[in-house]
Amino acid sequence: MSWLKGLTGEPVEPYVEPASTPKVDDPAIPNRKVSTKQANKPFLSYKNYRNKQDRLHNEWLARKQARDEKVARGEDGGPEEPDPTAEVEIGALSVLKFVVYAVVVVLLSGKFITGSYLWEYEGRWAQLKTYWPSDQRLFSERLLAEFDGTKPGRPIYLAIDGDVYDVSKGKSYQPGGSYHILAGVDAARAFGTGCFKTHRTHDMRGLTEFELNGIVHWKEFYADHKDYFKVGRVSHPPIDPSSPIPEHCNPKKQDDSNPRKDTDERVKPASPKSGEKSKKKNAKGKEKDREEL
Repeated sequence: MSWLKGLTGEPVEPYVEPASTPKVDDPAIPNRKVSTKQANKPFLSYKNYRNKQDRLHNEWLARKQARDEKVARGEDGGPEEPDPTAEVEIGALSVLKFVVYAVVVVLLSGKFITGSYLWEYEGRWAQLKTYWPSDQRLFSERLLAEFDGTKPGRPIYLAIDGDVYDVSKGKSYQPGGSYHILAGVDAARAFGTGCFKTHRTHDMRGLTEFELNGIVHWKEFYADHKDYFKVGRVSHPPIDPSSPIPEHCNPKKQDDSNPRKDTDERVKPASPKSGEKSKKKNAKGKEKDREEL
């Protein structure tokens, strides 16, 4: 290990290539030999490649010149031959082909591995209606009520925070179903509070941040559902700010959710532990409702 001598300060002996090492002409410097060791192979291979390309180009030039002379004499020179050594430029078409091939490979891989071209993804981006939406319309509250499932031949619509969705494929929204009470109306408040019988209204005044987040959750649920799709918007008349806020169906939650009752005169404010238990209970209830929907 001669390289250790340089670390100790001893003079390093110069490397002498064995005489038995095969050598070839140096393609860059005339009258010079270089060995065919592994370190020189990329350089030698590239030089051989360039020599081959030059030979092919010169042969093509000769054929092109012969063809041009025939054409000048009025003879048939045949089709013009492209230069076999010309560099191929990557254009937009080449990039598009690569993208198409990549998509095909991904789809076929999904079909082979999971049995689904989309790898079992069934969200909104896998639905044709996302890219080719049907004509959406503006509903009045009276018109929306006509699509509650009670009239044969009509689809079933529900609205949440102004967005109207077709939920005809959901058995729970059909007459007699557990969520038929939500059909034909914008019951945004009910999605946040869970009071499906008494909060069939779009009035969201006085809701807590937790309840508002629940409405956002359900809006995403309908927007991303594979069977439900948006058909329009519902126009609501303005809410009178002096009108009373709907009371909560659960008296215990009424004190916590209605800011008008959240005053210093409250007899027994809710403890932090009870608030956490209430949030956990609401989260479990909404998860159960999602499974049923």
